[in-house]
Amino acid sequence: MKVTNAPRSGGRLIVDALAINGSDTAYCVPGESYLAVLDAFLDVPAIRVIVCKHEAAAANMADAYGKMTGRPGIAFVTRGPGATHASIGVHTAMQDSTPMILFVGQVAREMQGREAFQEIDIPRVFGGLAKWAAQIDDARRIPEYVSRAFSVATSGRPGPVVLALPEDMLRDRVEVADVGAAATVQAYPAREQIAELRTMLAAARRPIAILGGSGWSNAACEQYRRFATRNTLPTACSFRRQSLFDNRDALYIGDAGVGINPALAARITSADLILAIGGRLGEMPTNGYTLIESPRPKQRLIHVHADANELGRVYQADLAINAGPINFAAALEDDAVPAKPAWAAWAADARTDYERNLEPSYSPPMVDLTTVVRYLSAHLPEDAFLCNGAGNHSAWLHRFFQYKRFGTQLAPISGAMGYGVPAAIAAKLRYPEREVVSVAGDGCFLMTGHELATAVQYDARAIFLVVNNGMYATIRMHQERSYPGRVSATEIVNPDFVMLARAYGAYGELVERTEDFPAAFERARNAKAPALLELRVDPDAIAPRTTLTTIRERAQAK
Repeated sequence: MKVTNAPRSGGRLIVDALAINGSDTAYCVPGESYLAVLDAFLDVPAIRVIVCKHEAAAANMADAYGKMTGRPGIAFVTRGPGATHASIGVHTAMQDSTPMILFVGQVAREMQGREAFQEIDIPRVFGGLAKWAAQIDDARRIPEYVSRAFSVATSGRPGPVVLALPEDMLRDRVEVADVGAAATVQAYPAREQIAELRTMLAAARRPIAILGGSGWSNAACEQYRRFATRNTLPTACSFRRQSLFDNRDALYIGDAGVGINPALAARITSADLILAIGGRLGEMPTNGYTLIESPRPKQRLIHVHADANELGRVYQADLAINAGPINFAAALEDDAVPAKPAWAAWAADARTDYERNLEPSYSPPMVDLTTVVRYLSAHLPEDAFLCNGAGNHSAWLHRFFQYKRFGTQLAPISGAMGYGVPAAIAAKLRYPEREVVSVAGDGCFLMTGHELATAVQYDARAIFLVVNNGMYATIRMHQERSYPGRVSATEIVNPDFVMLARAYGAYGELVERTEDFPAAFERARNAKAPALLELRVDPDAIAPRTTLTTIRERAQAK
């Protein structure tokens, strides 16, 4: 858009700054504290405003947008209750390293400090939750603050920014020049570091690469794949980053996360070199920091991360490289290739371990999630989005779905429930030509299922699968391990999900037998509206490898 310094309201300056930085969508729940921004959106139609039913969903949609595009997802909420409702999305964006900017309407400047209606200290509340949190008190500084917000959100380790907007400041009319779009800054690896990496790899006998983090691109994933192919390098992906590497590739060996394949866990432990690219190597991919011990791993470690502050924070690496995934992957293009890697058999055996793990452990009655997920993996297009929140149902996705394209897995590293539904809506709105499937447990769905109204309102024809077992399954699983047979606060009384979907104007259907799923799914695909399938599953089928009964009996036998 044209840069100008004509008199404008603070609200218009905010919207103009978003447009200059390439924003095309904003998710919100409206509030009187930022009416000036809502009014300004009418004059900038290039930015589509999506009205959600709850601030948590708006923030989660912004996070999903950031994951899909690599650009900050934008959300607007009001002060106090709106801000605190949205905080879960900020937490997810921080743990997931997702670029996001949350704008919070704030009480007028003259009211602040008195605990005015719905007043909270936004920078103080979000200071430890976001990458940067601040308040704009002078409308003339809006272009500066918003430009900085985009730069902070996307540079180094990406993450969320929260900006408070006093409502009277948004009404102020000022003359100030716009600034250009913010630049993203990412570090490059030094040539000497790439040379040392080659030396360390050449000396290895049992290497494993683990891809993770954010800030990747399709091109970077392809560049890394070519590097892995040239070097026959077995490659795993960290928790909920499985779409960084085609799971069908002969060098893909599985995901390091919740419910990790025991064979993969053993290989990570016995590896003599780990090349960790992009990820922090947090609790989930290291199985509580046991597969890779802190602070000094038994394996030689090459750790590549976009934020220098993350290098050495938990692990002392043999080679620490401060570089974003895109720049690092580009630096691998000219690597020296060993004529015949010493680890070729190791790589082939690791792939065999992964393929064996694709076979089902058992077949429960009612709807078998293994068969459902394998059907989705075989029949969805390669570019389809699969979205989920938290819960034991996701273990079936991690194990049995093969992600084939970069960016097609939308799931929270933070383990937040309620993520899958808003993420699916955001995906379908962003890419209406692509298929989008949300898979949620009953507890997970009930946290944001009301956003079906948003899906219907904007004709976001995603398919929502609700796995109904009448419990908070993950917590029940841990409960049975620690207090076998003593069920407390983990049971759920559910609504009729099919009737609920129809009440919102969506398509709804109940599936009670595994063999009925394919036909039901095809009907959902052909529905002329968002579609929900309720899958009735056996409550005893608590995880892909075990049952609730088995867990209880083992705990009681101790």
